[in-house]
Amino acid sequence: MNKKRNAFGVLCLGISLVGFAQQQMDSVQVQQLDQVVITDSKFKLKRENSGKVITKITQAELQHQQGKSIAEIINATAGIEINGTKSNAGQNLNYYVRGGRNRQVVVLIDGVALTDASQISNDYDLRLLNANQVESIEILKGASSTLYGSGAATAVINIKLKEASKKPISANFRSVIGSNQSQNDKAYHAEDFRNSVSVNGTVNKFNYLASFGNQFTNGLSSLSSIETDKDAFNAINGNFKLGYEFSNAFKMNLYGSFDDFKADFDDSYSGSEIDDVFETDQYRIGISPEFKYKNGSITLNAAYNNTKRTINSSYPAIYKAESFVSDVFNRYQFNNKFYTVQGLNLQKNNMESFAIPYGSSDFEQSIDPDKAKFTIIDPYANVVYISDFGLNINAGARLNNHSEYGSHLVYSLNPSFKKTMNFGYIKALTSYSTAYITPSLYQLFEPTYGNTNLKPEENTTIELGTELNIKDKALFSIVYFNRKETNFINFVDLGSYVYKYKNVDDSFNANGIEFTGDFVLSKELKIKSNATYTHVEDDLNLRIPEIKVNASILYNVSNRTFMSLSYQFNDERTDAVFNDITYATDQITLNSYDLLDFYISHKLINNKILLFANVTNILNEKYEELYGYSTLGRNVSLGLNISL
Repeated sequence: MNKKRNAFGVLCLGISLVGFAQQQMDSVQVQQLDQVVITDSKFKLKRENSGKVITKITQAELQHQQGKSIAEIINATAGIEINGTKSNAGQNLNYYVRGGRNRQVVVLIDGVALTDASQISNDYDLRLLNANQVESIEILKGASSTLYGSGAATAVINIKLKEASKKPISANFRSVIGSNQSQNDKAYHAEDFRNSVSVNGTVNKFNYLASFGNQFTNGLSSLSSIETDKDAFNAINGNFKLGYEFSNAFKMNLYGSFDDFKADFDDSYSGSEIDDVFETDQYRIGISPEFKYKNGSITLNAAYNNTKRTINSSYPAIYKAESFVSDVFNRYQFNNKFYTVQGLNLQKNNMESFAIPYGSSDFEQSIDPDKAKFTIIDPYANVVYISDFGLNINAGARLNNHSEYGSHLVYSLNPSFKKTMNFGYIKALTSYSTAYITPSLYQLFEPTYGNTNLKPEENTTIELGTELNIKDKALFSIVYFNRKETNFINFVDLGSYVYKYKNVDDSFNANGIEFTGDFVLSKELKIKSNATYTHVEDDLNLRIPEIKVNASILYNVSNRTFMSLSYQFNDERTDAVFNDITYATDQITLNSYDLLDFYISHKLINNKILLFANVTNILNEKYEELYGYSTLGRNVSLGLNISL
């Protein structure tokens, strides 16, 4: 309870500074461009005209978080808990957004939905992404299946990769060296190495970009009970883009990437040190042509993705997956009040797996790709109306056509009302939206746990909220959400040591409140804060904090030096642990914890060279993200960024 008081004390401290901000802003001229968002409509709209509260992480904000992974950066967003970001670098990531699960989050990269059809949750693994390749991130919460299809039940994470420079040739190099240790280790050895390089430019109508990144992290065991063990994580990433502008009306982009990582892990069942290894290899290629015409444009985003995951352990396995995604949509703007999108989305997925049966020494196929496959063909439409008197309406519908489950309609209605004031604006918003989540191929066809009789999950989300913008000074928002799940797919103990994926008959509710408050105290000093209260019924609340608070103080010491202090509070959480004596699953409580981080950067030589440093978990607090697994103590990293 004391930790809860401390968490809200930090938040209230930020809010209490608003009065001070008012005095400061009277004498300091601060310019703030109107923020533009795109994820909630596929149009570039001013934030004030959006009926959603969208979190946008700009390139400037990413530059102030160098040395962190994309998952760590997103984890500071209201309503989101990405479990695994504070553990061993190879730890699996779990996306808990508004009480949901991985399968209810869609990740877009440059507008293309990425999935891994071999995963239990069909989700994209953010460990594959190199932070230095990212230009910006938009996070849209709530059911968004009308625009983004099956799985977009709690959030859409839209990641935009960097574009080519307008100069004929530009280059960037980044290197980070840091420690990687638990709370009991005080040695501060260099165990975390991250490097990336990119070359890009534009020559006449042709543009190009090529980048490469590598991370090697060692020094921390995956299990907290094995202090002396070191489980390494090694990742490499490559990315290229080629673009040509044939005319003002037509341009073509080609792109490709590969993302590979290898992670050591130990046996969590016995708690013993072993040399198990998990590997993931992924590559994708795609095209993105765009044709513009009067008042509109036609865009095609098409990509092929191939993934292979290999587990070398006492239970070795190989998983392979292929997916093809094509999204063609027509954007038409009748005038400055009425915007429409009509599109057709196609997905084809298949997976294959191999295992070594008991008593055998050779791999045998366990999931047949000729059976484990599906096709989705979804037409959709969305309209946005922006009135002169403040009423804005965003509405859409989508007809899911699944090769295994037939047709299903999802829809959304999102009205909002904005009142322009002398100081800025006040906005009220509400939304009602539905989502449709089909089972993954693993859940359907895995020979031991799969169930071909599974039904799709259905979600209904209601949102009510308000947003207050004090121009150039502050932005506040508060949103209430209520999400109802039916046909929830759970991993069920059927007795006699038999486990299956099965639809749960009961419906479940997750509801809560999200608050954000950003303050500009002066041209040099800003405060960003958010707090989330999430109430999830007992059957669904695994590892989800009831209260989570984030707060940051951002200070420009000069036009060359920047520093920030960040705080995060995570409330008590419930975890599930298998009891090898009773052969039952026990529910345990993980204690709440507070984390404090410090970042500083300094520019040299005409802003071409940036030096930066991070100190994370300054107080070296001991805590658990997952029961029995290691977490990071106080760690230090130093970095260098060179732009040419």
